[in-house]
Parts: sequence; C-alpha cells; structure tokens
Amino acid sequence: MPGKASSAGGDWWRGCVIYQVYPRSYQDSTGDGSGDLAGITRRLAHVATLGVDAVWLSPFFKSPMADMGYDVSDYCDVDPMFGTLADFDALIAEAHRLGLKIIIDQVLSHTSDKHPWFVESRASRTNAKADWYVWAKPKPDGSAPNNWMSIFGGPAWEWDSTRQQYYMHNFLASQPDLNFHNPEVQAALLDTVRFWLDRGVDGFRLDTVNFYVHDIWLRDNPPLAKAVSGEIDEKNPYEYQDHLFDKTRPENLQFLKKFRVLLDSYGARASVGEVGDGERSLQTVAAYTSGGDKLEMCYTFDLLGPKFSADHVHKCIADFEAAVADGWVCWAFSNHDVIRHVTRWTRPDGDPEAMAKFSIALLACLRGSICIYQGEELGFGEAELAFEDLRDPYGIRFWPGFKGRDGCRTPMVWEAQAEQGGFTDGKPWLPISADHRALAVDRQQGVLGSVLAHYRDVLASRRQHPALVRGAIELLDVNDDLLAFLREEGAERLLCVFNFSDIAASWSVPERFVVLSSVDFPGAAGEVSQGRIEVPALGLFIGRLI
Repeated sequence: MPGKASSAGGDWWRGCVIYQVYPRSYQDSTGDGSGDLAGITRRLAHVATLGVDAVWLSPFFKSPMADMGYDVSDYCDVDPMFGTLADFDALIAEAHRLGLKIIIDQVLSHTSDKHPWFVESRASRTNAKADWYVWAKPKPDGSAPNNWMSIFGGPAWEWDSTRQQYYMHNFLASQPDLNFHNPEVQAALLDTVRFWLDRGVDGFRLDTVNFYVHDIWLRDNPPLAKAVSGEIDEKNPYEYQDHLFDKTRPENLQFLKKFRVLLDSYGARASVGEVGDGERSLQTVAAYTSGGDKLEMCYTFDLLGPKFSADHVHKCIADFEAAVADGWVCWAFSNHDVIRHVTRWTRPDGDPEAMAKFSIALLACLRGSICIYQGEELGFGEAELAFEDLRDPYGIRFWPGFKGRDGCRTPMVWEAQAEQGGFTDGKPWLPISADHRALAVDRQQGVLGSVLAHYRDVLASRRQHPALVRGAIELLDVNDDLLAFLREEGAERLLCVFNFSDIAASWSVPERFVVLSSVDFPGAAGEVSQGRIEVPALGLFIGRLI
C-alpha cells in the first residue's frame, strides 16, 4: 500500500510525501468546466500509484471566489461548485481505503467580507462581533491608521462608511483580517477545525500561518535596509517594507499551542503551516515547529523562487538546521502560488524533462517531509495565458509586470486526444495548455523513462531508505556547482551528490569517508573511482558509506 513506510504511527507526517490537489483544476465530474470533489475521488487511484502518503486539498469551502476559495464565507460547508458534504465524506472514505491521508486547507487569518461574522461586525461598533475583525479609526487627516501594505496592492486598510472606521486586509479588500487578540475569535476558529476533524480529516495545511496576529498598537513597519539604499528591485511595493508589525507576532505562538492541543486530542493528526516571512522564514519555521507543542511542520518560499543553484539550496538547508532544535520542515519546489519549477529553473537551452527528473530526486533526498504539486509528476511547465483568460485578481492587478498565478493552475490533462484533455466535457475555467497535452497521463502511463514513471520510481526508492525518510543530514563543502550531504539513520549512511551544472563535474571524496558502493536510485548516473566521484550534467550520485 502506498506510503506505508512513512505513515505508520502517530508521527506519520515525519518524512511523509504530500500531493497537493487544486480542486478547481483536477477533474470535473459535472461538465460545468470546474473541478470538484467527486472528480478528485475518481482520480485518487492515480495519486495512490505515485506512492505518496497524503493529499492536500486547496480550499473547497463556501466562498464568493474572489480569491479562488481563499475568501471563505462558511468554514463548515462545501461550496456548491465543488459538491456537497456527502461528496467530501465519500472522498475521505476512498482516500482512506487507498491508504491516503487527507489534509485540508484552513484559511484562518481572514474571511470573505460575505461571511456572516463580518456582515455583523461591520454593522455597528457595539454589536456582539464588533471586535472580531481588525478595525481602527483614521488619522486626524482621514488617512489610514498606519503604513501597512496589502500583498495584492495598495494599503492594507479599507474604509467602511457604516462604522466610519478602517478595517485591515492583508490581501484583497474583500478578505478582512480576523482579530486574534479576541479570545472569542480563536475559540470560533478552533470550532471550525473540530468540525472537519469530526469528519475524519487527517491534517490541516494552514494558509499564511504567520499572518494571524497583528501588532496591537498598529505600529508602522520600517523600510527594508536595501530599500533605503536603493538596492531593491521589486514589482510589488509590499516587498519594500520590513514586516515587523503586521505579521509574525510573538503572540501567535500561543494560538498555535491551542491548535496543537486540539489536534492531539484526535490522535494521529498533523498540521503544515505556510510561512511567508522574507529572509526570516526558516527561523520562523523553527520557532513554529519546535518543542512538540505547536505545528508538526511548516514550509516556506525559500525553494519556491527563481534561485536554482547548489549554493542556494545549501544555504537554505544550513539556515534551517542552524535555527531548528527539534522542529520539522516540509520542502516543496512548486505549488498553486508560484511559477512551476520546471519553467523557473530550466535554462533557455535546457531540457525541461531532465530538470523535472533531477528536481524530484533532489527533493526526495532532502531532510524533511516533501510536497509535490499536481502536474509536476508529468513534467508540466508554466502555461502561457492571455490577459483576457486570467482569473487571478493578483495577476490582473499587476499585469504585465507580474502575470499572476493562473499559469500554474490550469487543468490537469488526463487524455491527450480528448477535446478538453479529459478534464471536462464543458468549457474549462482556464484554458487547457497545448504544451501539457503532449505530457498527458495517458501518454506517459506505462512508458519507461517518462517523467511519471520516474516520479513513481523515485518515491518508491525513497521509501526503501530510512536515512532519506527520517535521517539526519550533514552538509559537506564542495565547489559551487555541486551539492553534497550525508543522510544517516541507524546503520544506513548515504552520501548524496547533486550536480546543478550543465556540464559534468567531479569531486574528491574526503578521506574520512569510504564509499562502499553506489545505491541503485533512479537517475543516479554518477560513478566513484579511486576516491573521486564523477557526476554528469544535471545528474546525481548516491553512495553507501561504511
């Protein structure tokens, strides 16, 4: 059964493999052009054959869909476009039958402005939920309370004419931020988490987990030092501030402890937090996952950006290992918010398929849990879309300097020759990528050497090596194009060497290591001879040490 090696016991999450499904783009079962829960259930067998342990479902709750479901109007129901609670229960049952765990996306930092809580809160300054959101009076000149910015553009404050106050929104104006300084808000949110635990979910992905608590004094954020010196070059003005006061506040740790107590009361459950905190992200992950009393694991955007080098990956690992005591990280290269890594990292004259295969081998060897995003197991690159096809408000706002997130959210392609790629019988909500048709599941199924086969082989091999699933890591000093590290668990000691260059590279193994033999690992074409390891371009070597 897929995933059994890492899913046994209450700490099944430690070293697990998570597969992210973007529900609107996975499989449509009704012909309306949008994916749904019944469609996901139909395709779970595909997920199970990859050899993953868990499925992360992006939001499917009731929502006006201003931000594609990340603007929740009812935490305890399924939006009709995705189906019903009965459909969700059927999905859970089928996933568990296949040995898969289900992780759902909880968006706790903010709601939709159509949520009944906010409708009541904005009605007056004296109602029962008046303090459930972040409200503030204007400055004497009528301007916003401080200089906080919205990630989606402009100030993080919106004027409300009924209350004659501003409310805070880190994202769209239709996504007001909840006030976590109010104990009633925390209790109400934990009740929504309990609702899904009672339905059998195995874990939660916590959206923008470090955004929950704001500075109660509403102090201005200072500018980044490199912004003052003129060294910054960003398309979004949000990136010019040092976000000391609008997120990552120390009070957040207390809420995360409450969240953990609730999860632990249900047994073998887990949480993975999304941390967006600039250069402090890995330190924040360490704080949020240490001590065994907060989150089980977090992921950051450190490896979800454009940097692709041995030095960058080495630094990310080193920074986390230096900061963490007993915490845990979840590494990912792609998700629904970033340009797909095959596009980000493949050089103009490079081979996207080779990059896809190299990347999953690297991801599988890192210390931590790992997350893969739908379509990357087929080698999908970023889809090119016209402005008129965009649905993402972020992309529409910043076009053409930033094209938004729709290019990584286009539908899965199951059948190359089907009119809509086997995704829907109707008009898909985003266009089917022509480039993705050639990479359809039915084109790769059973084909030796395909990206799909490679993903299955890599994940299967990873499960055979305790050192790769849960082992310790020791980084080694090598030249700029090579990344080398040890993974060790019990009697198993593995030497992993990755060549990020487009030419072959070699490395003299330190005298303290004796390489017993190379390990039969997919894509590992490097060789060792007389104390030197030869690694082909965009290749890897894994050896067993004595």
